[in-house]
Amino acid sequence: MQNILYAPWRDEYVTNEKIEGCVFCHISTHPKEDESLHVLHRDEKCFIVMNRYPYTPGHFMIIPHLHTDKLEDLPQQTWLHMSKLAQQSVQLLKEGFGAQGVNIGMNLGKAAGAGIAEHIHMHLVPRWERDTNFITAIGNTRVYSTDFEKIYEKIKSLLPKYIDI
Repeated sequence: MQNILYAPWRDEYVTNEKIEGCVFCHISTHPKEDESLHVLHRDEKCFIVMNRYPYTPGHFMIIPHLHTDKLEDLPQQTWLHMSKLAQQSVQLLKEGFGAQGVNIGMNLGKAAGAGIAEHIHMHLVPRWERDTNFITAIGNTRVYSTDFEKIYEKIKSLLPKYIDI
């Protein structure tokens, strides 16, 4: 007998038109599509976007506009700006979103686990005690317990309080 986990929210992933080329460059160069692309913030150096396939609710990424796969080639001012946004974002996730912890990470290169290896990006993943259970550990399946759009709107509404805009 085969176990089935219904995931109707994945329908959009399967049926939606795919972005050609680097998805992060597409987001970077299409500010008029910020709402549909779930961009939370953008400035001259970076943008912050929700992860469409999150590890936990509220998972987003800080991404430089510069297309590079090498952290060592990123201008120092851009790296410092990303770091500042990360500090402010952690505070947002803890105080505003109620996260008990936050994982921050960058997978640099395909060998390091980067899903989009050609354009560096920093993940911020809110965490709660007991947010991993048997279905994650044994079934290798994630359950997203809340509506993605509601989470996007909630985090976006918190930005002015935490991110220097």
